Amino acid sequence: MPIRINLPPATRALLISQLALSFLYNVARWRQLDDGPPSSGAQSTPIVPYLTLVPSMFYYYPWTILTATFVEQNIFTVLINGATVFYGGKYLERAWGSKEFGKFILAIALIPNALMIVIYIFWGAVTGSSVRGYAFWFSSDDECTTSCTMPADDPIIRSLTQICGGVALQASFLVAFKQLVPEHTVTILKGIIKMRVKHFPAIFLVLNSISGIIFGTDTAAILAWLGLLTSWTYLRFFKYQPDLTGTSTNGLGFKGDASETFTFATFFPDAIQPPIAFVTDQIYAFLVAVKAITPFSAEDIASSTENAVARGQAGLPSLLSNPGSSARSAGKREEAERRRALALRALDQRLQAATASKPPALSSQTAAPSSTNAPTVAAGQNMLGETTYTPDNS
Repeated sequence: MPIRINLPPATRALLISQLALSFLYNVARWRQLDDGPPSSGAQSTPIVPYLTLVPSMFYYYPWTILTATFVEQNIFTVLINGATVFYGGKYLERAWGSKEFGKFILAIALIPNALMIVIYIFWGAVTGSSVRGYAFWFSSDDECTTSCTMPADDPIIRSLTQICGGVALQASFLVAFKQLVPEHTVTILKGIIKMRVKHFPAIFLVLNSISGIIFGTDTAAILAWLGLLTSWTYLRFFKYQPDLTGTSTNGLGFKGDASETFTFATFFPDAIQPPIAFVTDQIYAFLVAVKAITPFSAEDIASSTENAVARGQAGLPSLLSNPGSSARSAGKREEAERRRALALRALDQRLQAATASKPPALSSQTAAPSSTNAPTVAAGQNMLGETTYTPDNS
Protein backbone atom coordinates (compact mmCIF):
# COMPACT_ATOMS: atom_id res chain seq x y z
CA MET A 1 0.00 0.00 0.00
CA PRO A 2 1.59 3.35 -1.02
CA ILE A 3 2.43 5.86 1.70
CA ARG A 4 0.16 8.89 1.67
CA ILE A 5 1.55 12.18 2.91
CA ASN A 6 -1.28 14.43 3.99
CA LEU A 7 -0.05 18.02 3.78
CA PRO A 8 -2.17 21.20 3.65
CA PRO A 9 -1.86 23.07 0.33
CA ALA A 10 0.27 26.02 1.48
CA THR A 11 2.72 23.77 3.33
CA ARG A 12 2.96 21.48 0.31
CA ALA A 13 3.70 24.43 -2.00
CA LEU A 14 6.28 25.75 0.48
CA LEU A 15 8.08 22.42 0.70
CA ILE A 16 8.11 21.90 -3.08
CA SER A 17 9.45 25.43 -3.60
CA GLN A 18 12.27 24.87 -1.16
CA LEU A 19 13.33 21.55 -2.70
CA ALA A 20 13.06 22.81 -6.29
CA LEU A 21 14.92 26.10 -5.74
CA SER A 22 17.65 24.45 -3.66
CA PHE A 23 18.13 21.84 -6.40
CA LEU A 24 18.35 24.50 -9.13
CA TYR A 25 20.79 26.55 -7.09
CA ASN A 26 23.16 23.65 -6.51
CA VAL A 27 23.01 22.58 -10.16
CA ALA A 28 23.97 26.12 -11.21
CA ARG A 29 26.72 26.25 -8.59
CA TRP A 30 28.18 22.91 -9.68
CA ARG A 31 28.20 24.05 -13.29
CA GLN A 32 30.29 27.06 -12.30
CA LEU A 33 32.69 24.83 -10.39
CA ASP A 34 32.99 22.51 -13.39
CA ASP A 35 34.21 25.41 -15.52
CA GLY A 36 37.54 25.19 -13.74
CA PRO A 37 39.22 25.45 -10.32
CA PRO A 38 39.15 28.90 -8.76
CA SER A 39 42.36 30.86 -9.02
CA SER A 40 43.96 32.94 -6.30
CA GLY A 41 41.59 35.45 -4.78
CA ALA A 42 38.49 33.96 -6.37
CA GLN A 43 35.20 33.60 -4.61
CA SER A 44 35.26 30.24 -2.75
CA THR A 45 31.52 29.70 -3.15
CA PRO A 46 30.09 30.55 -6.58
CA ILE A 47 27.00 32.70 -6.43
CA VAL A 48 23.78 32.41 -8.39
CA PRO A 49 22.41 35.97 -8.29
CA TYR A 50 19.15 35.08 -10.04
CA LEU A 51 18.15 32.76 -7.15
CA THR A 52 19.99 34.10 -4.09
CA LEU A 53 19.94 37.67 -2.83
CA VAL A 54 23.03 39.75 -3.62
CA PRO A 55 22.40 43.22 -2.13
CA SER A 56 24.01 45.31 -4.87
CA MET A 57 22.43 43.22 -7.66
CA PHE A 58 18.91 43.19 -6.30
CA TYR A 59 17.71 45.69 -8.91
CA TYR A 60 18.69 43.23 -11.65
CA TYR A 61 16.86 40.29 -10.00
CA PRO A 62 14.10 41.73 -7.77
CA TRP A 63 12.38 38.35 -7.37
CA THR A 64 15.31 37.10 -5.28
CA ILE A 65 13.90 39.00 -2.27
CA LEU A 66 11.40 36.12 -2.15
CA THR A 67 13.26 33.14 -3.63
CA ALA A 68 16.35 33.56 -1.42
CA THR A 69 14.42 32.37 1.64
CA PHE A 70 13.81 28.96 0.02
CA VAL A 71 17.35 28.33 -1.29
CA GLU A 72 19.60 26.09 0.81
CA GLN A 73 23.28 25.55 0.03
CA ASN A 74 23.83 21.98 1.23
CA ILE A 75 21.96 18.79 2.04
CA PHE A 76 22.09 19.35 5.81
CA THR A 77 20.32 22.70 5.71
CA VAL A 78 17.86 21.28 3.18
CA LEU A 79 16.95 18.53 5.63
CA ILE A 80 16.71 20.89 8.61
CA ASN A 81 14.56 23.46 6.87
CA GLY A 82 12.54 20.74 5.14
CA ALA A 83 11.67 19.20 8.50
CA THR A 84 10.80 22.66 9.85
CA VAL A 85 8.41 23.31 6.97
CA PHE A 86 6.96 19.78 7.00
CA TYR A 87 6.11 19.57 10.70
CA GLY A 88 5.85 23.22 11.71
CA GLY A 89 4.08 24.39 8.58
CA LYS A 90 1.57 21.55 8.73
CA TYR A 91 0.68 22.37 12.32
CA LEU A 92 0.48 26.15 11.88
CA GLU A 93 -1.55 25.96 8.69
CA ARG A 94 -4.11 23.70 10.34
CA ALA A 95 -4.25 26.01 13.35
CA TRP A 96 -4.58 29.25 11.36
CA GLY A 97 -5.94 28.25 7.97
CA SER A 98 -4.18 28.37 4.60
CA LYS A 99 -4.89 32.06 3.94
CA GLU A 100 -3.50 33.36 7.23
CA PHE A 101 -0.57 30.97 7.10
CA GLY A 102 0.26 32.13 3.56
CA LYS A 103 0.23 35.79 4.63
CA PHE A 104 2.50 34.95 7.56
CA ILE A 105 5.01 33.19 5.31
CA LEU A 106 4.95 36.04 2.80
CA ALA A 107 5.73 38.58 5.53
CA ILE A 108 8.58 36.46 6.91
CA ALA A 109 10.06 35.87 3.46
CA LEU A 110 9.96 39.49 2.28
CA ILE A 111 10.57 41.76 5.27
CA PRO A 112 13.83 40.23 6.66
CA ASN A 113 15.35 40.05 3.17
CA ALA A 114 14.40 43.66 2.44
CA LEU A 115 16.03 44.74 5.70
CA MET A 116 19.12 42.67 4.86
CA ILE A 117 19.60 44.68 1.68
CA VAL A 118 19.58 47.92 3.65
CA ILE A 119 21.83 46.57 6.40
CA TYR A 120 24.49 45.15 4.10
CA ILE A 121 24.64 48.10 1.74
CA PHE A 122 24.89 50.45 4.72
CA TRP A 123 27.53 48.17 6.27
CA GLY A 124 29.55 48.24 3.05
CA ALA A 125 29.21 52.00 2.71
CA VAL A 126 30.33 52.69 6.30
CA THR A 127 33.21 50.21 6.47
CA GLY A 128 34.29 50.51 2.84
CA SER A 129 34.31 46.72 2.59
CA SER A 130 33.37 45.21 -0.76
CA VAL A 131 32.58 41.93 1.00
CA ARG A 132 29.58 43.42 2.79
CA GLY A 133 26.91 44.89 0.60
CA TYR A 134 28.75 45.18 -2.70
CA ALA A 135 29.00 42.30 -5.14
CA PHE A 136 31.39 44.16 -7.42
CA TRP A 137 34.12 46.71 -7.20
CA PHE A 138 34.27 48.55 -10.51
CA SER A 139 37.60 49.70 -11.85
CA SER A 140 36.08 51.16 -15.00
CA ASP A 141 32.79 52.43 -16.33
CA ASP A 142 31.75 48.96 -17.43
CA GLU A 143 28.54 47.49 -16.05
CA CYS A 144 27.95 43.92 -14.97
CA THR A 145 24.47 42.70 -15.80
CA THR A 146 25.16 38.97 -16.09
CA SER A 147 25.81 36.19 -13.64
CA CYS A 148 29.13 36.22 -11.83
CA THR A 149 31.18 33.90 -14.01
CA MET A 150 33.93 36.34 -14.93
CA PRO A 151 37.56 35.36 -14.24
CA ALA A 152 38.59 35.92 -10.66
CA ASP A 153 41.73 37.84 -11.71
CA ASP A 154 39.63 40.40 -13.57
CA PRO A 155 40.08 43.75 -11.75
CA ILE A 156 36.34 44.36 -12.00
CA ILE A 157 35.41 41.57 -9.61
CA ARG A 158 36.78 41.38 -6.11
CA SER A 159 34.39 39.72 -3.68
CA LEU A 160 30.82 38.52 -3.49
CA THR A 161 28.15 38.18 -0.82
CA GLN A 162 24.92 36.25 -1.19
CA ILE A 163 22.03 35.91 1.22
CA CYS A 164 19.88 32.80 1.27
CA GLY A 165 18.45 30.19 3.60
CA GLY A 166 15.44 29.61 5.82
CA VAL A 167 16.89 30.83 9.13
CA ALA A 168 14.31 33.61 9.39
CA LEU A 169 11.58 31.08 8.66
CA GLN A 170 12.83 28.77 11.43
CA ALA A 171 12.91 31.66 13.92
CA SER A 172 9.38 32.69 12.97
CA PHE A 173 8.03 29.17 13.49
CA LEU A 174 9.54 29.08 16.98
CA VAL A 175 7.88 32.42 17.78
CA ALA A 176 4.54 31.08 16.54
CA PHE A 177 4.87 27.98 18.73
CA LYS A 178 5.70 30.17 21.72
CA GLN A 179 2.47 32.05 21.12
CA LEU A 180 0.36 28.91 20.74
CA VAL A 181 1.76 26.60 23.44
CA PRO A 182 4.35 28.48 25.56
CA GLU A 183 4.06 26.19 28.60
CA HIS A 184 4.23 22.91 26.70
CA THR A 185 7.26 20.85 27.73
CA VAL A 186 9.20 19.00 25.03
CA THR A 187 11.00 15.88 26.24
CA ILE A 188 14.05 14.63 24.33
CA LEU A 189 16.11 11.44 24.79
CA LYS A 190 13.57 9.72 27.07
CA GLY A 191 13.37 12.55 29.55
CA ILE A 192 17.07 13.41 29.78
CA ILE A 193 16.43 16.83 28.25
CA LYS A 194 13.26 18.74 29.08
CA MET A 195 12.55 22.19 27.76
CA ARG A 196 9.54 24.46 27.51
CA VAL A 197 8.53 25.75 24.10
CA LYS A 198 8.74 29.38 25.25
CA HIS A 199 12.52 29.02 25.67
CA PHE A 200 13.17 27.83 22.10
CA PRO A 201 13.39 31.28 20.40
CA ALA A 202 15.96 32.61 22.88
CA ILE A 203 18.13 29.49 22.54
CA PHE A 204 17.90 29.72 18.76
CA LEU A 205 19.03 33.37 18.86
CA VAL A 206 21.92 32.65 21.23
CA LEU A 207 23.24 29.77 19.13
CA ASN A 208 23.08 31.75 15.89
CA SER A 209 24.64 34.82 17.50
CA ILE A 210 27.55 32.79 18.90
CA SER A 211 28.00 31.06 15.55
CA GLY A 212 28.05 34.43 13.79
CA ILE A 213 30.81 35.72 16.06
CA ILE A 214 32.97 32.58 16.14
CA PHE A 215 32.46 31.10 12.68
CA GLY A 216 31.63 34.24 10.73
CA THR A 217 28.07 33.22 9.87
CA ASP A 218 26.83 36.76 10.38
CA THR A 219 24.19 36.40 7.68
CA ALA A 220 22.42 33.60 9.57
CA ALA A 221 22.70 35.51 12.87
CA ILE A 222 21.14 38.68 11.44
CA LEU A 223 18.42 36.68 9.68
CA ALA A 224 17.57 34.94 12.98
CA TRP A 225 17.08 38.27 14.75
CA LEU A 226 15.12 39.79 11.88
CA GLY A 227 12.95 36.68 11.62
CA LEU A 228 12.10 36.83 15.33
CA LEU A 229 11.37 40.56 15.33
CA THR A 230 9.27 40.40 12.15
CA SER A 231 7.20 37.40 13.22
CA TRP A 232 6.62 38.72 16.75
CA THR A 233 5.58 42.16 15.47
CA TYR A 234 3.20 40.64 12.93
CA LEU A 235 1.63 38.22 15.43
CA ARG A 236 1.50 40.77 18.25
CA PHE A 237 -0.11 43.67 16.41
CA PHE A 238 -1.45 42.71 12.98
CA LYS A 239 -2.47 39.07 12.53
CA TYR A 240 -6.06 38.14 13.27
CA GLN A 241 -6.15 35.38 15.88
CA PRO A 242 -9.00 32.85 15.73
CA ASP A 243 -11.53 33.32 18.54
CA LEU A 244 -11.51 30.20 20.75
CA THR A 245 -13.64 31.67 23.54
CA GLY A 246 -16.58 33.22 21.68
CA THR A 247 -15.92 36.68 23.11
CA SER A 248 -15.05 38.60 19.93
CA THR A 249 -17.65 41.09 18.73
CA ASN A 250 -16.91 41.17 15.00
CA GLY A 251 -16.81 37.44 14.30
CA LEU A 252 -13.30 37.76 12.78
CA GLY A 253 -11.37 36.97 15.95
CA PHE A 254 -8.87 39.31 17.57
CA LYS A 255 -6.41 41.55 15.76
CA GLY A 256 -3.05 40.99 17.38
CA ASP A 257 -2.29 39.29 20.66
CA ALA A 258 -2.38 41.54 23.75
CA SER A 259 -1.87 38.70 26.24
CA GLU A 260 0.74 39.10 28.98
CA THR A 261 2.37 35.81 27.98
CA PHE A 262 3.38 37.19 24.56
CA THR A 263 5.18 40.41 25.44
CA PHE A 264 8.63 40.80 23.91
CA ALA A 265 10.39 40.62 27.28
CA THR A 266 9.04 37.10 27.87
CA PHE A 267 11.38 35.79 25.16
CA PHE A 268 14.31 36.30 27.53
CA PRO A 269 15.29 35.10 31.03
CA ASP A 270 13.57 36.72 34.00
CA ALA A 271 16.76 38.45 35.17
CA ILE A 272 17.08 40.64 32.06
CA GLN A 273 13.39 41.23 31.43
CA PRO A 274 13.12 44.60 33.30
CA PRO A 275 15.67 46.51 31.13
CA ILE A 276 14.26 44.93 27.97
CA ALA A 277 10.75 45.88 29.08
CA PHE A 278 11.86 49.48 29.68
CA VAL A 279 13.33 49.81 26.18
CA THR A 280 10.42 48.13 24.45
CA ASP A 281 7.93 50.28 26.38
CA GLN A 282 9.61 53.40 25.00
CA ILE A 283 9.49 52.00 21.48
CA TYR A 284 5.85 51.06 21.95
CA ALA A 285 4.95 54.55 23.21
CA PHE A 286 6.68 56.12 20.21
CA LEU A 287 4.89 53.86 17.72
CA VAL A 288 1.56 54.64 19.37
CA ALA A 289 2.35 58.38 19.29
CA VAL A 290 3.04 58.30 15.53
CA LYS A 291 -0.06 56.10 15.05
CA ALA A 292 1.91 53.24 13.55
CA ILE A 293 0.07 50.80 15.81
CA THR A 294 -3.16 50.90 17.81
CA PRO A 295 -2.77 50.73 21.61
CA PHE A 296 -4.32 47.80 23.44
CA SER A 297 -7.32 48.36 25.68
CA ALA A 298 -8.21 46.55 28.89
CA GLU A 299 -10.80 44.56 26.96
CA ASP A 300 -8.14 43.52 24.44
CA ILE A 301 -5.89 42.32 27.23
CA ALA A 302 -8.61 40.30 28.96
CA SER A 303 -9.87 38.73 25.73
CA SER A 304 -6.38 37.87 24.51
CA THR A 305 -5.51 36.34 27.87
CA GLU A 306 -8.58 34.10 27.75
CA ASN A 307 -7.79 33.21 24.15
CA ALA A 308 -4.20 32.35 25.07
CA VAL A 309 -5.40 29.97 27.77
CA ALA A 310 -7.75 28.28 25.30
CA ARG A 311 -4.93 27.92 22.75
CA GLY A 312 -2.78 26.12 25.29
CA GLN A 313 -5.16 23.18 25.33
CA ALA A 314 -4.44 22.31 21.69
CA GLY A 315 -0.97 20.88 22.30
CA LEU A 316 1.81 20.23 19.79
CA PRO A 317 2.04 17.84 16.85
CA SER A 318 2.50 14.15 17.59
CA LEU A 319 6.17 14.45 16.65
CA LEU A 320 6.80 16.23 19.95
CA SER A 321 4.18 14.65 22.21
CA ASN A 322 2.66 11.22 22.75
CA PRO A 323 -1.07 11.34 22.01
CA GLY A 324 -3.86 9.04 23.11
CA SER A 325 -3.16 8.59 26.78
CA SER A 326 -5.93 9.46 29.23
CA ALA A 327 -3.33 10.40 31.83
CA ARG A 328 -1.75 12.81 29.36
CA SER A 329 -5.17 14.31 28.63
CA ALA A 330 -5.80 14.83 32.33
CA GLY A 331 -2.37 16.42 32.72
CA LYS A 332 -3.10 18.73 29.81
CA ARG A 333 -6.34 19.87 31.43
CA GLU A 334 -4.54 20.52 34.71
CA GLU A 335 -1.89 22.53 32.87
CA ALA A 336 -4.58 24.59 31.14
CA GLU A 337 -6.30 25.32 34.44
CA ARG A 338 -3.01 26.31 36.03
CA ARG A 339 -2.22 28.70 33.19
CA ARG A 340 -5.74 30.14 33.35
CA ALA A 341 -5.39 30.86 37.07
CA LEU A 342 -1.97 32.46 36.62
CA ALA A 343 -3.13 34.61 33.71
CA LEU A 344 -6.21 35.82 35.57
CA ARG A 345 -4.16 36.56 38.68
CA ALA A 346 -1.72 38.63 36.61
CA LEU A 347 -4.58 40.56 35.02
CA ASP A 348 -6.18 41.13 38.45
CA GLN A 349 -2.91 42.55 39.79
CA ARG A 350 -2.71 45.00 36.90
CA LEU A 351 -6.32 46.09 37.42
CA GLN A 352 -5.77 46.60 41.16
CA ALA A 353 -2.62 48.62 40.49
CA ALA A 354 -4.50 50.82 38.04
CA THR A 355 -7.31 51.34 40.56
CA ALA A 356 -4.89 52.26 43.35
CA SER A 357 -3.19 54.87 41.17
CA LYS A 358 -6.47 56.76 40.54
CA PRO A 359 -7.19 59.87 42.73
CA PRO A 360 -10.16 59.49 45.14
CA ALA A 361 -13.45 60.59 43.64
CA LEU A 362 -15.35 63.55 45.17
CA SER A 363 -18.80 62.13 44.64
CA SER A 364 -20.46 60.23 47.47
CA GLN A 365 -21.66 57.67 44.97
CA THR A 366 -18.18 56.17 44.83
CA ALA A 367 -18.66 54.73 48.30
CA ALA A 368 -20.79 51.97 46.84
CA PRO A 369 -19.40 51.17 43.40
CA SER A 370 -21.48 49.12 41.03
CA SER A 371 -20.50 45.48 40.82
CA THR A 372 -20.95 45.57 37.06
CA ASN A 373 -18.21 48.13 36.47
CA ALA A 374 -14.63 46.84 36.28
CA PRO A 375 -11.58 49.08 36.60
CA THR A 376 -9.76 49.73 33.38
CA VAL A 377 -6.12 50.08 32.47
CA ALA A 378 -4.89 53.05 30.47
CA ALA A 379 -4.56 52.15 26.80
CA GLY A 380 -1.08 50.97 25.90
CA GLN A 381 0.23 51.10 29.49
CA ASN A 382 3.46 49.04 29.60
CA MET A 383 2.06 46.53 27.13
CA LEU A 384 5.12 45.85 25.03
CA GLY A 385 7.55 44.44 27.50
CA GLU A 386 6.39 44.25 31.14
CA THR A 387 4.88 41.03 32.44
CA THR A 388 3.97 39.46 35.74
CA TYR A 389 3.16 36.07 34.29
CA THR A 390 5.67 33.70 35.94
CA PRO A 391 4.59 30.04 35.48
CA ASP A 392 8.10 28.75 36.25
CA ASN A 393 7.78 29.93 39.87
CA SER A 394 4.26 28.65 40.45
